[in-house]
Amino acid sequence: MANLEESFPRGGTRKIHKPEKAFQQSVEQDNLFDISTEEGSTKRKKNQKGPAKTKKLKIEKRESSKSAREKFEILSVESLCEGMRILGCVKEVNELELVISLPNGLQGFVQVTEICDAYTKKLNEQVTQEQPLKDLLHLPELFSPGMLVRCVVSSLGITDRGKKSVKLSLNPKNVNRVLSAEALKPGMLLTGTVSSLEDHGYLVDIGVDGTRAFLPLLKAQEYIRQKNKGAKLKVGQYLNCIVEKVKGNGGVVSLSIGHSEVSTAIATEEQSWNLNNLLPGLVVKAQVQKVRACILCVHPRTRVVRLSLRPIFLQPGRPLTRLSCQKLGAVLDDIPVQGFFKKAGATFRLKDGVLAYARLSHLSDSKNVFNPEAFKPGNTHKCRIIDYSQMDELALLSLRTSIIEAQYLRYHDIEPGAVVKGTVLTIKSYGMLVKVGEQMRGLVPPMHLADILIKNPEKKYHIGDEVKCRVLLCDPEAKKLMMTLKKTLIESKLPVITCYADAKPGLQIHGFIIRVKDYGCIVKFYNNVQGLVPKHELSTEYIPDPERVFYTGQVVKVVVLNCEPSKERMLLSFKLSSDPEPKKEPAGHSQKKGKAINVGQLVDVKVLEKTKDGLEVAVLPHNIRAFLPTSHLSDHVANGPLLHHWLQAGDILHRVLCLSQSEGHVLLCRKPALVSTVEGGQDPKNFSEIHPGMLLTGFVKSIKDYGVFIQFPSGLSGLAPKAIMSDKFVTSTSDHFVEGQTVVAKVTNVDEEKQRMLLSLRLSDCGLGDLATTSLLLLSQCLEELQGVRSLMSNRDSVLIQTLAEMTPGMFLDLVVQEVLEDGSVVFSGGPVPDLVLRASRYHRAGQEVESGQKKKVVILNVDLLKLEVHVSLHQDLVNRKAKKLRKGSEHQAIVQHLEKSFAIASLVETGHLAAFSLTSHLNDTFRFDSEKLQVGQGVSLTLKTTEPGVTGLLLAVEGPAAKRTMRPTRKDSETVDEDEEVDPALTVGTIKKHTLSIGDMVTGTVKSIKPTHVVVTLEDGIIGCIHASHILDDVPEGTSPTTKLKVGKMVTARVIGGRDMKTFKYLPISHPRFVRTIPELSVRPSELEDGHTALNTHSVSPMEKIKQYQAGQTVTCFLKKYNVVKKWLEVEIAPDIRGRIPLLLTSLSFKVLKHPDKKFRVGQALRATVVGPDSSKAFLCLSLIGPHKLEEGEVAMGRVVKVTPNEGLTVSFPFGKIGTVSIFHMSDSYSEMPLEDFVPQKVVRCYILSTADNVLTLSLRSSRTNPETKSKVEDPEINSIQDIKEGQLLRGYIGSIQPHGVFFRLGPSVVGLARYSHVSQHSPSKKALYNKHLPEGKLLTARVLRLNHQKNLVELSFLPGDTGKPDVLSASLEGPLPKQEERKTEAGERDQKAEKKNQKRNEKKNQKGQEEVDLPSKEKQQPQKPQAQKRGGRERRESGSEQERVSKKPKKAGLSEEDDSLVDVYYREGKEEAEETNVLPKEKQTKPAEAPRLQLSSGFAWNARLDSLTPALPPLAESSDSEEDEKPHQATKKKSKKERELEKQKAEKELSRIEEALMDPGRQPESADDFDRLVLSSPNSSILWLQYMAFHLQAMEIEKARAVAERALKTISFREEQEKLNVWVALLNLENMYGSQESLTKVFERAVQYNEPLKVFLHLADIYAKSEKFQEAGELYNRMLKRFRQEKAVWIKYGAFLLRRSQAAASHRVLQRALECLPSKEHVDVIAKFAQLEFQLGDAERAKAIFENTLSTYPKRTDVWSVYIDMTIKHGSQKDVRDIFERVIHLSLAPKRMKFFFKRYLDYEKQHGTEKDVQAVKAKALEYVEAKSSVLED
Repeated sequence: MANLEESFPRGGTRKIHKPEKAFQQSVEQDNLFDISTEEGSTKRKKNQKGPAKTKKLKIEKRESSKSAREKFEILSVESLCEGMRILGCVKEVNELELVISLPNGLQGFVQVTEICDAYTKKLNEQVTQEQPLKDLLHLPELFSPGMLVRCVVSSLGITDRGKKSVKLSLNPKNVNRVLSAEALKPGMLLTGTVSSLEDHGYLVDIGVDGTRAFLPLLKAQEYIRQKNKGAKLKVGQYLNCIVEKVKGNGGVVSLSIGHSEVSTAIATEEQSWNLNNLLPGLVVKAQVQKVRACILCVHPRTRVVRLSLRPIFLQPGRPLTRLSCQKLGAVLDDIPVQGFFKKAGATFRLKDGVLAYARLSHLSDSKNVFNPEAFKPGNTHKCRIIDYSQMDELALLSLRTSIIEAQYLRYHDIEPGAVVKGTVLTIKSYGMLVKVGEQMRGLVPPMHLADILIKNPEKKYHIGDEVKCRVLLCDPEAKKLMMTLKKTLIESKLPVITCYADAKPGLQIHGFIIRVKDYGCIVKFYNNVQGLVPKHELSTEYIPDPERVFYTGQVVKVVVLNCEPSKERMLLSFKLSSDPEPKKEPAGHSQKKGKAINVGQLVDVKVLEKTKDGLEVAVLPHNIRAFLPTSHLSDHVANGPLLHHWLQAGDILHRVLCLSQSEGHVLLCRKPALVSTVEGGQDPKNFSEIHPGMLLTGFVKSIKDYGVFIQFPSGLSGLAPKAIMSDKFVTSTSDHFVEGQTVVAKVTNVDEEKQRMLLSLRLSDCGLGDLATTSLLLLSQCLEELQGVRSLMSNRDSVLIQTLAEMTPGMFLDLVVQEVLEDGSVVFSGGPVPDLVLRASRYHRAGQEVESGQKKKVVILNVDLLKLEVHVSLHQDLVNRKAKKLRKGSEHQAIVQHLEKSFAIASLVETGHLAAFSLTSHLNDTFRFDSEKLQVGQGVSLTLKTTEPGVTGLLLAVEGPAAKRTMRPTRKDSETVDEDEEVDPALTVGTIKKHTLSIGDMVTGTVKSIKPTHVVVTLEDGIIGCIHASHILDDVPEGTSPTTKLKVGKMVTARVIGGRDMKTFKYLPISHPRFVRTIPELSVRPSELEDGHTALNTHSVSPMEKIKQYQAGQTVTCFLKKYNVVKKWLEVEIAPDIRGRIPLLLTSLSFKVLKHPDKKFRVGQALRATVVGPDSSKAFLCLSLIGPHKLEEGEVAMGRVVKVTPNEGLTVSFPFGKIGTVSIFHMSDSYSEMPLEDFVPQKVVRCYILSTADNVLTLSLRSSRTNPETKSKVEDPEINSIQDIKEGQLLRGYIGSIQPHGVFFRLGPSVVGLARYSHVSQHSPSKKALYNKHLPEGKLLTARVLRLNHQKNLVELSFLPGDTGKPDVLSASLEGPLPKQEERKTEAGERDQKAEKKNQKRNEKKNQKGQEEVDLPSKEKQQPQKPQAQKRGGRERRESGSEQERVSKKPKKAGLSEEDDSLVDVYYREGKEEAEETNVLPKEKQTKPAEAPRLQLSSGFAWNARLDSLTPALPPLAESSDSEEDEKPHQATKKKSKKERELEKQKAEKELSRIEEALMDPGRQPESADDFDRLVLSSPNSSILWLQYMAFHLQAMEIEKARAVAERALKTISFREEQEKLNVWVALLNLENMYGSQESLTKVFERAVQYNEPLKVFLHLADIYAKSEKFQEAGELYNRMLKRFRQEKAVWIKYGAFLLRRSQAAASHRVLQRALECLPSKEHVDVIAKFAQLEFQLGDAERAKAIFENTLSTYPKRTDVWSVYIDMTIKHGSQKDVRDIFERVIHLSLAPKRMKFFFKRYLDYEKQHGTEKDVQAVKAKALEYVEAKSSVLED
């Protein structure tokens, strides 16, 4: 700051420059260094009490001191001008600007683009690349506070708030503009910036045109080492340089930046400086007396130069050291004025004698009240230190009242958590800006404007409002201030935490939720401190979906559970204890101290309640709450869920271990292994106790791909890497271990610093001693736990459960066979209690033929305590157990009878006793390869450990070595477990005797036993041999059984042809070491017994190799082993080790044979079969008994129906996965009303293959095709194209659909005709809806062909009686009013008249009874009913149902009629069909609300029947007898003759047997609630059964019962079966919609939304409303959905379709616009395309085209949109439109693969619709495209 005349210490006058004219002199006179002794303006020296002398350049003679005082003024903003060169000091460095301190307390700003040109260029590069450049330094790395810089004023402006702003530039081009290349001289001190790095130095920009300045590396080394910390200089770095050498008249300059040279540099005469080119920062010699001074600034016009004598400025390149004032912000009283300057301000002397300065604007609150008189020297004032000027080393003061009284002066003063007052400045989308102080503004984000989220903050807050906020975050460096206006936070009296160290466990605080996740909530506090509230701490109740309960921004009160400041982690809880302990007491001294539980302590607990994952318990005696997870209930993984299931609230558990305890959360463990470890003190408490080699017991904490983490009781944990997890190869870690499993681990590596350890879980490392002992210990522990479960069960009230608890393995029961299931297993009844489920698996049926009602003695193998089922066996060895004394430790052969997860039950071969043995010998021994797993029926060697069965009913045993296991012959498929396959005990059990036989030896022996496919022979020395059926005769006649040629006891001579291994049943080569222990395979074929026969192979060929030798088409002789009922194939053997399969469909072309294959084929019978090929499993040959199986055009083959599609046809499957389709026009040679009625899935059909084009089999079931020799009459000819039709021809066909211009009538699979309305009926009904009602899709009619147009493929038809000779199709409905019950559907005109008459009487009777049969859909009703009594066999059972059942036959699988399933969309259809259905509702479904067709039951219940018309349906027999009784009066009872009584008795017996037979029939339809209960018990997860059950009750108008069934279903169906549950919810919604109130519907809906995916439930309810024509409710619901699911495109599309169906096209268009605003842009194209599709189908086709065209003009390469557009145009547009689109597509520039797709579609289209010429044209275009592509590639 310039000094003043008043404080000049030595007298003398001041010299000032004259106006500019004075300088117009010759250059010679402008010698700056010819200086006189009196000179002008200087700066005060540092800390000098009196001001320093002011010095000035002497140019002219002295003027009077008065004029000098007037001319000279203190440097102020007003005195600055653009171009003024000035010395400044860097005050602050921000990312994008520098704040520069200027003399006199002024301040300026340098933008990042004003450093130098090279730096700006780099910045632009970075912006273009959009990623940071490595060699570009940020401003904070280039500049540091205190650095002195030469600046030039680039502009002076005024800010938004009216303040004057000074913009500066450091760019050498601007600063050194006054220099020219010629003026450069050695020794000059210049400033420059590094512009580029070269090999030997740096190019420096010094801003002089035509000069290239170079800084050699050598000259820069000292600076780099001292100032730059050894780093190379970077572009933009600011340097003070000395010019060393000047070459080429200033063209090239060499620089130096050495500290010693720069700091001593002084401007001398030789450097030819003058007033025009002086630069700030130069040190010059000035004279009042000769002194060195530093130029502070130079005025560009007046040439006024200001100097400073401060020593710090006299050493160029040295930064200022004092950068701030300690008392910043302090308020000072009674500070005296030192001096006053009119245009600048005033100086004051502070208490410590230091000078301070206040600018003019800070001397008063406003200009109006400013009084200069108050600032006479000596006057005192109250002021505040507001800043510090580094250039002047002066504190800057303010006397403004607002500043003195301000709460905060700088961002540094504000602490997070402080409550501050502010003024609203503005409200933006990103939040509200609040003014907090003079220069300070804070932001309140939108989330923090109120306790709840507010949409329109401008209504609550207005600009200028005073608000009270709380500081969330303050970053002074970044000048960032975040605040909240949440009232709860501002007024909170709870402690504020601003760092993790403040968070002490137990502290209650307020925070706000920033994220809600499925694992919990993240809560934030002040200063970015945040913590997690885990899911289990969200509430005392379990919260399955936190996102529904909590929201972002919610203010919450939490308690700190745990905090780790070093890791910045904090654990919180929303569960606030109701009685917080007194805060005064220090932690640990609370009253509950005595009650606390310690980790490792053993406690008793009481079960409080069960949760999904474990048990909530109370630790006794103080009832401290704790949690015991299911996995911690037992060491045995399988026993955990079992114990969890049977423990109930109130049960006491003893000796439970406390695993961990954090505040308010105690975790317990009941694993015996861990409890005994802790009791024995073998559990290390910290890392220092752990050493490599230690064995520790722990449990699996978590499973990762790279290994498993194991935790120990003390809380320590370690990692078992994948490599040392098991001795076996580990593919997936989760296959080996499960979370919570008990394991023993060996420590392999310990890192104490990081507190980590590595563990091994390998059995070889973790052995616990003798395997047999460990195995027995694990077994006895497991059985003991199961016994504990039994005791829990025996305390229950249920008799069933108590009975199950008492049942033990080995008990005998006499039971009655209830049924034999498809898989061969048997279900029994007649147990000790009625509802007990007893089963014998197929293996345990022991090959016995069992029938329902038979009595059997069985033995219990095991009781499933979770499923409440008893597994029993019919094996005679077990049932007839031998009483024999057993010795402990004795070894026995045994057969595995039952497998559990951790143990197996086997029966001893000698006695039949049941023994249990453990499947594991170690806690870690949990993984088995498939080959190692035991199977039921396998032989094992056991060592008995107990001789008497204890309470468990089992002997305890240990398994011997695995080598002693013997296998049953295994196959990969499920049918392997079969009785017929059991080889004699001599072959499976016991050690095979060694033999010395070799291949080719002749042997003699005795036939021991004969099986259908082989004979067992005893040779000398007791060796067992085997003769296969294929090795008995040379020529086997077809149909015979060769094994019957041999008799038991007969002597035979045979030749050894091989040896089969006992374990694998494969042939072994003679060289194999185990050959001596094989079963010799023998042959008694005469040809092989001849002496000269030497063709035997002594080396083994694998069966696989042998199978490959068979060629397709080759004929082989095979022997039937068995018929597999489940897989439906014959299993045969060609040779002992070559097996084959004959699919049932390839056994015969006769239905009779296929129905009862067991009657045609006998086990052991020889069959001639043709090889089809190897099976996919490669271990079997696939054979056929009906010649080669080639599905070629013209062939006849047997297939199986897999799917029935209403109004379309059948899908038929053939062996080996081939699929074909049958159109409804190919069902029969004579069309019927219901062509698909007799077809159900799994029905066998005889098919003729029409074509195999495109790998799709097109089939026909017409007998004229499948049996041409019968020459049956063809009533309805095949119509495959328009060529097959003649004008005037009478044809039958099916109604397709009702269109605005007429009725589409299907004449063949691909031929559709059109009957215009004028040709449909003589009556022309006014309502088109009548056509929908009376001409439903699929109705059979006769039509006459009126006209044919071959060019356009058009067929015009007529249904008029005059043309067809049939009754009018609408006459019945329009002649007069219909009876009420027949309003819905009319009888078809051409229905069989006789059948109608027959049914008339029956219908009349039913109508009298109030039964509304006409409620059935027309399809069912129109089916003529024929007397069925004479027909027996398969259909008889079904027909024993009710009358309506006879009418409505449906596929069993669906359980719903295909047409009327509007109650619930049960998802058993394929996705594609489902999508089609949802897009366009069939027209006939859009009937009146009261008539909406509903779910149909087999007994004919209609959902929409009225209350007064429903009575229970009765069985037909009862009904007919009732009606007969009604008609006939009771006759006098006559005495009956003996013959009559005999006949009556027979009749009664027949009736009884009929009822029994019906009850036994598995296909029988349920007729009572008990039937349904039985069904839902066997298939609890089938929603179809539950829905039929509901329908059954509704049929009797028992609404409450139907509701109860629905509720039962929801409780019973497994939570995993989400779709099944949803089906029931939808049914319940339908029920409430039809029979309930709006309130009950709303309640069900709200529940459904909670338990299912909300969106699905909303959509279903919308559909229900739409179908029941509640359009207003549907509209309201859609509007709700659009608010809640605005991001779901499905909702917008559904709503659009809904509006279009209601012909509200304009509303649909608005919905599309709204959808595009709400949905993310990536979804836009899909949504637009979908709306366009809807427009095509339901709206205006022209608008649809416009939408597609618009979309494709924006996204021309979206091939999916093109594809949909093409599909829609083919369906709804003309051929010209289609061809136009194809032409456009094939000229797009797309990938070749996509172009190929479009060319193929174009070609297919032309083949179907165009001429040969069109097809050729497309091919030519495709060729042209390929050639063009290849030529481009060649170029």
